[in-house]
Amino acid sequence: MPTIAAAREVTEHIGASGRSHLRPLIDFRAGLHRLLWRRADALFELTDALLCAQGPVRSPVELSMEPEFRRGHGSVYAALDQGRIDAGGLRRLLLGVSAAARPGEPLMFALDITPDARPDAEYADERVMVQVRGKGGDKFLPGWPYSLLVGVQWGDSSWVDPIEARRLRPSQEHTDVTIEQITGLLADLESTGRLTGGDPPPLIMLDAGNYATDISHALTGRHVQVLVRLRATRVFYADPEPRRPGEMGAGKRHGQEFSCSDAAKRYAPDIDLAAGSARYGTVRVRAWKGLHQKLTRTGRWAGHPADERLPIVRGTVLQIVVDRLPDGRKPTKDLWLWHAGPVEVDLDLVDLLWKAYLRRFDQEHFHRFAKVYLGMARAHLSSAQATDRWMHLIMAAYAQLRLASPHVDDLRRPWHPRPEPGRPLSPYRVRLGFRRLRAKLGTPAGSPKLTRPGPGRPKGSRNRPKDKRPPYRKTVTTGNEHRE
Repeated sequence: MPTIAAAREVTEHIGASGRSHLRPLIDFRAGLHRLLWRRADALFELTDALLCAQGPVRSPVELSMEPEFRRGHGSVYAALDQGRIDAGGLRRLLLGVSAAARPGEPLMFALDITPDARPDAEYADERVMVQVRGKGGDKFLPGWPYSLLVGVQWGDSSWVDPIEARRLRPSQEHTDVTIEQITGLLADLESTGRLTGGDPPPLIMLDAGNYATDISHALTGRHVQVLVRLRATRVFYADPEPRRPGEMGAGKRHGQEFSCSDAAKRYAPDIDLAAGSARYGTVRVRAWKGLHQKLTRTGRWAGHPADERLPIVRGTVLQIVVDRLPDGRKPTKDLWLWHAGPVEVDLDLVDLLWKAYLRRFDQEHFHRFAKVYLGMARAHLSSAQATDRWMHLIMAAYAQLRLASPHVDDLRRPWHPRPEPGRPLSPYRVRLGFRRLRAKLGTPAGSPKLTRPGPGRPKGSRNRPKDKRPPYRKTVTTGNEHRE
């Protein structure tokens, strides 16, 4: 195959010139090209154009003007519409280049939803209502929600390791997609040798809005732990007191009430930790073990057998109180977290959990960079499947920036501050220098073939009218207000 041969020639050339440190990036690019099953060369060069453009991506077609894209502008949309990408293979490829965990600590991942709002795309397919945040308040608009899975790590930068971008299709539940992504991640970790039986369970961190109890119950027995942000209105219960001798009846299932919003309805924590932080001042972490919620036969539990009791899903509730925020402001509310998993919650784990969740906010920086500079929400395609391919290319492009960060030259603008010694360059700075690095990497994509212009549109032909596709609207159900 010319693709593999071209990649091998580039690798041999770089090895001969003493640049073997670029081999992981070259191998990744060759592996990515093999996962592009149709329109591979155009899709690969479109990814290179994403990386080498010297500014925000405004639309896919404008990338055809970049020198890295050697084909006509029509090839851009033809590749996105007719191309094929092995999504499962890409997920495993991205997972293979993600950072390893520190000794004795779990791998850390974050899951969050980001919207691609398309309110004016009346002919776009498979749209649903997505929540869009703005200065005037949250709005619900037609569009495509994507659940992004990334790996997070320690350090003094906001880099993440992109793993997967999965679109929530009409009639799919957010919780079901989250569980599928987590179970798929565990399977990929085991198949790629990244996770063995003796390793700590991976830590999956989720933002508020996820049903922590439902997710924890679905993952019971799995080698994984979840850490979910809670809304301050949540109410939990401890286990009831042991039954007295001779007491009749089924017995109580819920004991003392625990409220996140009412300090009067809390009791002494099982773990109380005080730590110092340069950004947050004094940090106080309290943990209450063995709490659970009252479940009702609504939502995911509506189909639970009537002759069976609803389960008791126990976990640990954590409260994080800080003196100040990084910008100096006083916090207006505390941070509440839910933890569940096959590990014993002790002082060391509590200390790791609150620090790990702060790393989850690196995903927000990734969302912003991908939307502003990589054009995550700029495709404006009418096909949901074509937009999926666009998202896959963006994840692969960001991974290449991550791998290239130690090797690019700092081509900052005169008004940019100098980077701190020993601190990695930001994704924006790495992208500025990627074009120069690409000249050393080569490309596994083949040269474009010479073609002749087509006959054009036949005279007298008319456009075929398209059917408008209204967004899918989920039926709103009530009865879950008291649940998490």
